[in-house]
Amino acid sequence: PRKGILFRDITPILKDHALLERVVQGIGEQYKDKGIQGIAAIESRGFIFGVPLALQMRVPFLPIRKSGKLPCKTRYAEYKLEYGTDRVEMHEDAVAPKQKILIVDDLLATGGTAAASATLVESVGGVVAGCAFVVELGFLRGRENLRKYDLFSLVTYEK
Repeated sequence: PRKGILFRDITPILKDHALLERVVQGIGEQYKDKGIQGIAAIESRGFIFGVPLALQMRVPFLPIRKSGKLPCKTRYAEYKLEYGTDRVEMHEDAVAPKQKILIVDDLLATGGTAAASATLVESVGGVVAGCAFVVELGFLRGRENLRKYDLFSLVTYEK
């Protein structure tokens, strides 16, 4: 965080095991009847929620990482930053064709990273069954980049 920028911090959730469990259960409850077959979480804070969610739902965990972090053959998708671009990667064999994947991250801001992650899942034949976030910064209109997907967030800030 920089001076003048309001930072929405998830660490208080992590300090309270009961609250962390409620957050994971809340996301799981939203998607329990959607036939989810895998959880793809975005590095790094998405992993915090994605791994226990995958365990709860008894499905594989599929890491989506920053460029250059995965050891096997990867596929990537780029997304725009304020100045330039960045990219996320996943293993080419992480998702099976038609496998229903839930994309998970801690925060939805502009939606660029989540949209790139959805592109990755679809590029190998997977189906994005939804995108789930703990926090959504509604005023940044990230939903607009994800409008073709089922989108869920536990908390939305409009300011």
